[in-house]
Amino acid sequence: MASKLVLAAAAVVVIAAGGAATLAAVLATKPPELLKVGANYGAKIVCSNVFIAGRDAQAVLADDVQAPGHPVLKHLNVKVDMERKTVRAQFLGFIGDGLAVYRPGTGCAVAPDGDVAQASQHQFNPIKIWAPSPNVTWPTGSQAEGNPAVQTLLEQDALAGPGMRGIAVIHRGRLIAQRYGAGFNAATPLLGWSMTKTVTAALVGMQVADGKLSLQQSGFWPDAADPRAQITLAQLMAMSSGLRYNEGYGDVSDVTRMLYLEPDMASFTAAQPLEQAPGSKWNYSSGTTVLISRIWQRAAGGGKDSLSLPHNQLFAPLGMSSAMIEADARGNLVGSSYMYATTQDWARFGQFLLQDGVWQGKRILPAGFVEGMQQVAPASGGQYGQGQLWRWGPSGDTPDGQNPDTRFQLPADTYWMEGHDGQSIAIVPSQQLVVVRLGLTPHRLLYQPQALLAAVVKAVQP
Repeated sequence: MASKLVLAAAAVVVIAAGGAATLAAVLATKPPELLKVGANYGAKIVCSNVFIAGRDAQAVLADDVQAPGHPVLKHLNVKVDMERKTVRAQFLGFIGDGLAVYRPGTGCAVAPDGDVAQASQHQFNPIKIWAPSPNVTWPTGSQAEGNPAVQTLLEQDALAGPGMRGIAVIHRGRLIAQRYGAGFNAATPLLGWSMTKTVTAALVGMQVADGKLSLQQSGFWPDAADPRAQITLAQLMAMSSGLRYNEGYGDVSDVTRMLYLEPDMASFTAAQPLEQAPGSKWNYSSGTTVLISRIWQRAAGGGKDSLSLPHNQLFAPLGMSSAMIEADARGNLVGSSYMYATTQDWARFGQFLLQDGVWQGKRILPAGFVEGMQQVAPASGGQYGQGQLWRWGPSGDTPDGQNPDTRFQLPADTYWMEGHDGQSIAIVPSQQLVVVRLGLTPHRLLYQPQALLAAVVKAVQP
């Protein structure tokens, strides 16, 4: 991996220094795949943050793409077309040709094949969700009750962590403290990365409630003789499908190829071979969750009805007016990685799980479904649940195989939603507590939100 990065970086530097015209021509017409990944990644991140979060394109490029990434990304340039709602990204202005397009209702999609028209078909007109009133107490409004002791904890930078962008603490169903990083506020939609996986699990639960899916269901490959057709939905949900999948970042791996080089992410994953007997091995895989998205979308009827279902049937009832799951260029909701929502709207979803899938007296998920999500996936060694969530918090520098929560003495029933670059939601049923922490905090910084959670748990004790 490192050698490929070095070679790609060296090629860019050669041209930047006035290298051979022949090399420039080759890279312009057929750049290394890693540079294509980088260009599409840059285009996608800028597109989403400009058209969903309303941020400045150059600030996003500098802060979100270049600062935490490989030095070669310093040579990436972006151009935003506000009229066509597209973003192009290239190294040195002519290498890579990254392209992303924004669509109403489904956000931004990478168009690695250049087919913006095809990608643009997958959209819908969102219904208007009631906006939380600033004069009404959370959760139906946005007003905090306020807890000075907890607010003081949030103001401690060591607990909030480097790159913090939003924190919200919910206790007994009320917002009691919040904090935002410079340039961000309560109205800024933020990317949850893999926290989106847990939302996907809830969308599966809604199809189970409607009788359109069963967790023991299989047959998701058209050929009944295909051994992959024996994989159950439960095994997919528990990341134990047996499909080969490399989740490594920084190289052209399965996950980076899927997210930035493939227009149809679900079909890419479905084509992966069976490497282990289903249920026998745990393998964390964003591709698995995109495949789950396609399964529930098809069960819901597919097309625009399935694209709008999260918005109309989940986010609207919960009052998550900012929430959006983005779709790929072929209409697969990227339920592994691409949901944007404000800090308080992420908190609403955490509170929804805390309440066993009930909101304002209405049951949305089947009784016991959330409890089933929390049950340990048998092949995971205790770290992962059966419903696309974590039983252990972020690892920091904890050795593999050891529970990183142990030294923080957290309540035993704590479970987590977690995402790339420091996104987390801790849910503690015994304390009626939800703690959301969002930011841009690369793993190499070894930040662990468990310290913040432990301090909050202590502060809310009677």
